[in-house]
Amino acid sequence: MSTTTPTTVPAQLAEIIEDFQALEEAERLELLLEFSRTLPALPEHLADRPELLEQVVECQSPLFLTIEVDDSPERRVQLYFSAPREAPTTRGFASVLHEGLNGLPAAEILAVPADVPDRLGLTRAITPLRMRGMSAMLGRIKRRLTDSEKPAQA
Repeated sequence: MSTTTPTTVPAQLAEIIEDFQALEEAERLELLLEFSRTLPALPEHLADRPELLEQVVECQSPLFLTIEVDDSPERRVQLYFSAPREAPTTRGFASVLHEGLNGLPAAEILAVPADVPDRLGLTRAITPLRMRGMSAMLGRIKRRLTDSEKPAQA
């Protein structure tokens, strides 16, 4: 079982960060575009239910997400994103988070440091507004996880 501290990232996300950091800046943009093409489509039970998704308004392009947490003791998390194909940067960031965090225990995701988007090495190639969008996606995922831990109001 892996452990995560506030200064580390889960292994599958760390590997993605290493892949980005191993490239020159222009190549990093190409890798982000590759990620944009691999963002999974919404599953059938969400595809026709937009009300189950939350818009991340900080993103320049329309991006919607939701999470599902299983009943296991680890509280494993499934992430779902929806973004238009015409928004490759937004889709790329969503796909990085999906590939790097999907299926992990909630505690590991909650421990991911907020500066993960900066660690991709894209801050000079991507506008600050777009970088804030990825940070907002991560923040929204963490907030939804925190909210899901709260007991339901009677």
